[in-house]
Amino acid sequence: MHISTVCWRASNEGDEQDKAAWLKPKRAEEQTASEAWSEQYRMPPLEGTERAVPWGVRCRHQILTNAYTALVTEGTTSEAEWAEIEENARTVTRAGWWIDQRSSEPEDLTELLRAATGADRPTENPFF
Repeated sequence: MHISTVCWRASNEGDEQDKAAWLKPKRAEEQTASEAWSEQYRMPPLEGTERAVPWGVRCRHQILTNAYTALVTEGTTSEAEWAEIEENARTVTRAGWWIDQRSSEPEDLTELLRAATGADRPTENPFF
């Protein structure tokens, strides 16, 4: 049986609407959890566009919680070493950096943070 393009498109449009209806509350729930986590762990606000900042907050939360699980809970990283990684993560405030790293491996986090450029970190104003 061969389905026509029109029929296929029509059936998938319903799927897309269902997906969007399911995704919206899921994203809101993730956003709330990510913001609460950011506050709990004293993560600084991220900088970027109106769309990038919430996405970056979710990515940062996911990246750091996955890394903690892989490196500390399941790995050999000590709490003191993790505190250093976490402190370094606080200095990267460009939302786009966190979005770009969303598919990275937890084991690569330390190196990725080390490689973050000045553009990914806030600029220090010497006049304050």
